[in-house]
Amino acid sequence: MTDLIVRKMRFAFADHRVPFLWNETNPAFSSMANAVSFLAIAFEKMIGHMITEAMPFITDPEVAEEAQAFVRQEGQHAMAHRQHAKGLIKTYPGLKETLDEVVKAFDDLTAETPLKYRLAYTADLEATFTPVFKLMLDHDDTLFAPGDDRVASLFLWHFVEEVEHRSSALIIYDAVADDPWYRMRVAPSIFKHVWAVLKVACDGFNKHVPLEERKIDAMSMFGMQARKKTLLQKLPFTKTPYDGPVENAFAHLPVREMLTALAGVVRSQVPGHNPAHEKLPALADEWFRRYEDGYEVTQWYTAGEATEKKASAANV
Repeated sequence: MTDLIVRKMRFAFADHRVPFLWNETNPAFSSMANAVSFLAIAFEKMIGHMITEAMPFITDPEVAEEAQAFVRQEGQHAMAHRQHAKGLIKTYPGLKETLDEVVKAFDDLTAETPLKYRLAYTADLEATFTPVFKLMLDHDDTLFAPGDDRVASLFLWHFVEEVEHRSSALIIYDAVADDPWYRMRVAPSIFKHVWAVLKVACDGFNKHVPLEERKIDAMSMFGMQARKKTLLQKLPFTKTPYDGPVENAFAHLPVREMLTALAGVVRSQVPGHNPAHEKLPALADEWFRRYEDGYEVTQWYTAGEATEKKASAANV
């Protein structure tokens, strides 16, 4: 029996304007998270097609149940991120073109690569999420809390559920492909594709979102590549456009913790790696407890304040 719970969340993105710069204290993280939102829509669409194709090859009933719960969770993520993207596109219509390009990149992957490759793609990428998202969730006070509560709550929910189903993609891959060395061999091409898609999103942000509203070069998340672009901008004959300053979204985080996350990412690609043994973020347990207690997790940072205001009003 799978332990996964399919939670249907709505974040009221249609109620009022969705800001691109949703965490004004950290423009680079705001842009990075927005790019992840676009990626999630396309990646999770691919997962839906992939699981449908893989189901006839899954003979273990427990694995089949895990696969169904996994794809249903991912489907809910895609739906919520579509609402987030729809809110951004309402303000910046050109981003519809960007989202279409991102989706096409994964549609092409579905059409042009074998099932085994897409299963490896999903297992490899999903394996990196727990160490990376642990780093982010361990510092939610600076990365999420200062921002728009709808957007912050969307990512908190998505990230803790990625931690919850951290083993699912590998379980499905092993049940169908059962080839740990293939997964490692194709990892470089997989992460090359991931970065290429994220670059499409960031290029689109630079193109369609005014600098005064994004504050930074959306390519900041690419580190050395972004700094190279900054150097080229100083050479007039290159005609490299200025898209804003380059900033590091994680510059304020402890170096030791960032290195731990990096080591976790590398370890996640090694044959024999078991995501079930990963060290988990404390916030994930807190989120699941609050959800079970009926807390309004779609307003993670402000629901408590709203409850207190209602209680105060009732006592007047």
